[in-house]
Parts: sequence; C-alpha cells; structure tokens
Amino acid sequence: MKLISSLTTPFGRKARIFLLEKKIPFALEIDIPWNADSAVSEFNPLGKVPVLVLKDGQTLFDSRVIVEYLDHVSPVSQLIPQDPAWKIYARKIEALADGITDAAAAVFLERKRSEARQDPDWIARQQGKVFRGLEALAEELGENTHFIENRLSLPDIAVGCTLGYLDFRFPEINWREAHPNLAKLADKLNARPSFQETVPVA
Repeated sequence: MKLISSLTTPFGRKARIFLLEKKIPFALEIDIPWNADSAVSEFNPLGKVPVLVLKDGQTLFDSRVIVEYLDHVSPVSQLIPQDPAWKIYARKIEALADGITDAAAAVFLERKRSEARQDPDWIARQQGKVFRGLEALAEELGENTHFIENRLSLPDIAVGCTLGYLDFRFPEINWREAHPNLAKLADKLNARPSFQETVPVA
C-alpha cells in the first residue's frame, strides 16, 4: 500500500507511526496539497493529506479513518482498544489532540498572510483553543505514563503528533514547562523509532 502525505502534517505523521508500529510495509509518496502541481485531489476529492492507497486502488482519507483501518488489517501491536468504553475514550483524546492541531494550523496559516490582512481576534481565538486543549490533555493524563492502561495506544500517538507539531511550528509555546506530565509523555514517545523516523521536516 501507499501513503500520500507531506513531511510536516501531524495527521500524516499519525498514520505513518501506525504503519511503523504495526510493521505494515508501505511506500511513502510526498505530495504537498498547496503546490500547484499537487495530485492529491486525484486521490482525495477534499484535496487533503494523508491518503492511504490500498493494493486494489481504493483510497482512504482522514487520519482517523486510516488508523482505524490499519489497526484491523494487522494483528501486530493493537493500538485502538476493543473495549467500547476505552475505545470511546481513546477517540475522545484523539479528537482533542486533533482539535488542538487544527487550531494551531489555523494560526500558522493566518500568520502567513501579510500583517495588514491578519485578524488578531481570529488568532487569539485559535490560540485559546490550543491552550485550553493542552490543559485538558494534561488533566486527562494526570500522573499516568500513558492515557490507557500504561501502554502505547492511539491517544498517546495522536497527542505525541500534536505536541511535535507545536514544537515544529510554535517553539515559542512553552507547553513543556506548563505541563510537565505531557513533556514526560512526549520524551517517552520521542524515544521510539516510529517517532524518530517521522519527525516533521520543512
């Protein structure tokens, strides 16, 4: 199978980490949707990455759909809990992490506009989502080493990708000092080969 992604998207990184953790062979095709010559829309009508192209040519898009598929296609390293209550909790944390990423990405894109065209109120609203989201993640994690049963699972990966994106795009946000438990989790995740192989690159 083939994964179409950029090297900066945390959503694509989430899918890549799943593929690596579950030891599923794949080819990575780099495509940046913003570029004029991008072919992403040929595989995803929404023009977004990541896109997983299956052996029969079918495509899956949206990282949440992709990781659900990957967790079922291989029995190695089950990363999404099967217990209904834990699965809902895992999806809740994933949604929170993805929401932080969406808000941060909105700030990044707004700041790419000329200063005269930027909307400070819009930026402030998105930043508020980021900070409140980080506080919520820290509260959910508490003193635990992982979000679920002290083992690697979907919420850890989603949160790790979000924190990595903040480090990549917003180094001025001192989330480590504000939330040392998230910093401890990030350090644990960043020691894994799957995270080391997928560090965002401009």
